Amino acid sequence: MKIGGFLKASFVDYPGKIASVVFTQGCNLRCSFCHNAILIDTDNTAHGILPEEIFEWLAKRKGMIDSVVVTGGEPTLQPDLKVFIEELKAMSFLVKLDTNGTNPDIIRALLDDELLDFIAMDIKAPLSKYDSIAGTSQLNLSSIRESAEIIKNCDIDYEFRTTFCPELATDDIPCIILDFDLVSNYVVQNCRNSQFEKRLDNKQSLRSLVNEASALSLRGFELG
Repeated sequence: MKIGGFLKASFVDYPGKIASVVFTQGCNLRCSFCHNAILIDTDNTAHGILPEEIFEWLAKRKGMIDSVVVTGGEPTLQPDLKVFIEELKAMSFLVKLDTNGTNPDIIRALLDDELLDFIAMDIKAPLSKYDSIAGTSQLNLSSIRESAEIIKNCDIDYEFRTTFCPELATDDIPCIILDFDLVSNYVVQNCRNSQFEKRLDNKQSLRSLVNEASALSLRGFELG
């Protein structure tokens, strides 16, 4: 398990819980607006952390930390992800997985084994723009759609989210909703990369976005 970072306490990464956040090293996408770019390169181990160090720290904070969020990078690229999460569950922590949805088989297996309590999937763009915004031509779009379907039909808490990056236009959001048949649990969040920051702060754009989403009867729609 290649771990590039560890946030000991967060009040925002797992809704309603105090969480520790594990950042895995390596990602198969190259989004220009990535705010964790240091984690993209699989071979970048300058800030590497051993799983045993995390388990030792968590063991001393039982009752203080409720959950562990496994994020990245892209966690499903880690061959021993399941073993890592099994250890967290054995320690009685809730586990949330953040994923880009490129590995539906891994997602399905973790859900089938009841190893997750919450899953969040980033949807980068409408299908027509996915390759360009994700920064790679090697994507299997059917796999990404499959992951979304698996998550929509799972029995745990879940969330879909899109970062409103510079390459996206306001009218791309309804396209995402239609492409992935989203009816709930969808969040549009501002771009946090200062170099590419783009905020949903134009009132007319906001109004248009909300009206179009409402017209699609989207429940649980939020602007982050």
